[in-house]
Amino acid sequence: MITTWDPTALGVLRLPSGRLVRGRGLSRPLPVGQVPGFALYLLGHEPPAVPWEARWLLWPDFRPPSDRAATGSALREAWTRSEAERVEIACTGGQGRTGTALACLAVLDGVPSRQAVAYVREHYASRAVETFRQRRFVAHFHKCDAGAAKTLSADV
Repeated sequence: MITTWDPTALGVLRLPSGRLVRGRGLSRPLPVGQVPGFALYLLGHEPPAVPWEARWLLWPDFRPPSDRAATGSALREAWTRSEAERVEIACTGGQGRTGTALACLAVLDGVPSRQAVAYVREHYASRAVETFRQRRFVAHFHKCDAGAAKTLSADV
């Protein structure tokens, strides 16, 4: 059974394929209504337990992710699961790290990497993807190369 998000719900991004993914800031209360089936939390510390399946990525605020290979794998999992499940991507504020991850999901969904940040800013949040390093991470994130994100140098 397919159980995805209500497309009009707060923070829900519709990807070009029609997949729906919710982005949010964990500093705000959980929105009323539907809860995720799977969540990907992008934080500098382990998040508290939640009653749904979740995965945590070590991702310092205002920076690209710490482990690019793990990030690529987790984002591909989130994108795949979003076809039939309610997938949530979240960081503390719901803008920088969340926007960066959503832009990478847009790349996986067929948006050219150089256009993915603009896509997410138009369809999710105008201030998504906050730093140059985050924008550069998205620009080098490629759906066809499972290791593309890993090959970025440590100073990205």
